Amino acid sequence: MAGTLRLEIVTPETRAYSDDVELVVLPAVEGEMGVYPNHIPLITQLKPGELVVTQNGKQTALAVGEGFVEVTGTKVSVLVDMALKESEIDETAAEEAIKRAEARLREDHVGSEEAALVQAAIAKSLAQLHVKRRRRGV
Repeated sequence: MAGTLRLEIVTPETRAYSDDVELVVLPAVEGEMGVYPNHIPLITQLKPGELVVTQNGKQTALAVGEGFVEVTGTKVSVLVDMALKESEIDETAAEEAIKRAEARLREDHVGSEEAALVQAAIAKSLAQLHVKRRRRGV
């Protein structure tokens, strides 16, 4: 197929995605960013959110955590600490993780470093819920 680029999504545990795609929409720290074939080269940071892949006219969403993306004209390399397809997301577990994290933040002896880690965990859980619920119309 003309007009594709190679998408590689890698986490510390696995290669979450590897295929030729038409478009990738990423949750960059500067805002949502669409990448088509022949995009200008760049490297940027990703924040937790929804990454949407268009392949053969069909969209697939993944919940991703924090990481980085490198874009060339022919390839998008995504390195993140989490990448889950909708089918891999446990909605109940994500909701419980948010409740535990919010309870931890309400405790008096939480330091600023731990609070930042807890906030990051909340953001990843919210990304999972967003992907799961948006794709089923909730």
